Amino acid sequence: MNQPLRLSTTDDSDELARAEVYGLLAQLFYAPPSHELYEQLQVAPTVAPVAGAFLESSWTDVVGASRRLGREQAAAEYDALFLGIGKPEVFLYGSHHLAGALNEKPLVALRDTLAELGLERAETVTETEDHIAYLCEAMRFLIAGDDVAVSNLATQRRFFDTHLRAWAGAMCEQIAAHPAADFYRTVALFAQAFFAVESQAFDMLDA
Repeated sequence: MNQPLRLSTTDDSDELARAEVYGLLAQLFYAPPSHELYEQLQVAPTVAPVAGAFLESSWTDVVGASRRLGREQAAAEYDALFLGIGKPEVFLYGSHHLAGALNEKPLVALRDTLAELGLERAETVTETEDHIAYLCEAMRFLIAGDDVAVSNLATQRRFFDTHLRAWAGAMCEQIAAHPAADFYRTVALFAQAFFAVESQAFDMLDA
């Protein structure tokens, strides 16, 4: 069984590791990996950035894929899967997975939550807030932010349960199963494992 993350800890390194994983996923899902990010992946240690057997195996696969494939191949794969002309092969938006269409009620609910948290989309961000990258970045903020009234476990769990838990894993499965996915298959499986560990850890808060 995968080990849950230790959400209650006196060691800030565990929380920092969680925040960094969310930040990495936000970068990888928002755009093709930059040269700098891809070079960092290629030399990254294969020990999982956070505890959990599922994470160590899937993280090793991400690093291995980055060493096996050129950055241009990973970038072309991103374009083929998530951009394309017209309808993308895989949608990265919560509204699509939850409501079957973009800009639906899940996005409205998310915007209400973000307003309550004092968060808003930067002008430079072109995607709507229910994009998986935006949600991962929001979780990173809720873990690593300085305002304890906002960045705390209770808020993290509510946000994750309301806006990520119901669809993020299924989206990852869809990516991993796509025949055009190679590098992003490993990214999706790592993300799926990470979200599963997060779910288990949040569930254990009441145990």
